Amino acid sequence: MSADGVNKTAVLMTSGELASMVGGTLVGPGDLGLTGIDVLDRAGPAQLSFLRDAQYAPKLKRSRCGAVLVSRRVFEDSDAAAADNHSRAMIFVDDADLALITLLEKLTPPPAHPVGIHARATVDPSAHIGEGVAIGPNAVVGAQSTIDAGAIIYPGVVIGTQVSIGERSIVYANVTIQDRCVIGSRCNVHSGVVIGTDGFGYRPDAGGNGLIKIPHAGNVIIGDDVEIGANTCIDRAKFGATLVGDGTKIDNHVQIGHGCRIGTSCILCGGAALAGSVTLGDGVTLAGEAAVADNNTLGAGATLGARSGLFSDIPAGKTWFGYPARPATRAFRSIASLDQLPELVRKVRRIIADHDRSR
Repeated sequence: MSADGVNKTAVLMTSGELASMVGGTLVGPGDLGLTGIDVLDRAGPAQLSFLRDAQYAPKLKRSRCGAVLVSRRVFEDSDAAAADNHSRAMIFVDDADLALITLLEKLTPPPAHPVGIHARATVDPSAHIGEGVAIGPNAVVGAQSTIDAGAIIYPGVVIGTQVSIGERSIVYANVTIQDRCVIGSRCNVHSGVVIGTDGFGYRPDAGGNGLIKIPHAGNVIIGDDVEIGANTCIDRAKFGATLVGDGTKIDNHVQIGHGCRIGTSCILCGGAALAGSVTLGDGVTLAGEAAVADNNTLGAGATLGARSGLFSDIPAGKTWFGYPARPATRAFRSIASLDQLPELVRKVRRIIADHDRSR
């Protein structure tokens, strides 16, 4: 068994069958038996690899892979076949990444889950469970909650009262969804996620006796086709709702504060953090460990670079970077200037020394 979990001794399909599956153009042998997939550097003679970008083309000549998916934009079919030193199977497609997704979906079908409520699950009698729902052992479903048709609830999930989960959504093991929160259809909520915790809000006690907790009476509403990575936390709003738009993808260990409004098709990479009442327009990207202070807005299509700290709004379509974050071109100029600082200090010291000697 390989590191990617594919049995290297079993033939998964032939190169010809693969070309037919992904709608590609085959150059080379069509009867090559493929036993697995790996990157160009590691793939062997019975394995498939892929080439998506011209900058990696030199690796293809050195690769031992028996077959390769190639994006047509890298080079023309005939040019590639002539340039390649090996009689491997080359399958040309419009987009190697998308073709690879098609193959991986074929090789990794979702596991089967017995329809129905497991004997060790606890489901309140007032909950509505749709047709074809699977609820695993030790899961808990609270009063007046609704789980729509085809949803899968893994073991150990805790669903509060008046929660709604849409059709064909998957909630993985040990997720907690607190009272009155809403999950759309076809969502994937990975293990350890907590949705609907109180926001982090306190005010000083008037008498100077510590901090007073602010109640949070709102909820969280997640749109359709959203994916939420492991151990992410999404806080409920003080009033109203914390919103996550359709098609947004959230990585592991992301913190979304109370009252945030996240648009459609946003990408929030691992470790990103939003303080309360942040607004992200449609198509915003937050790179890894980027952080946004409360009440700021990122316009549609904006990008915040990795490990940046944002304390103001970003206009639509702009890329900002740094701490504090600023337009990326200006941030990179500042970084380049810092690299010149040691030489500048030496020059200043020489000027001062020359001046002192001439006195």
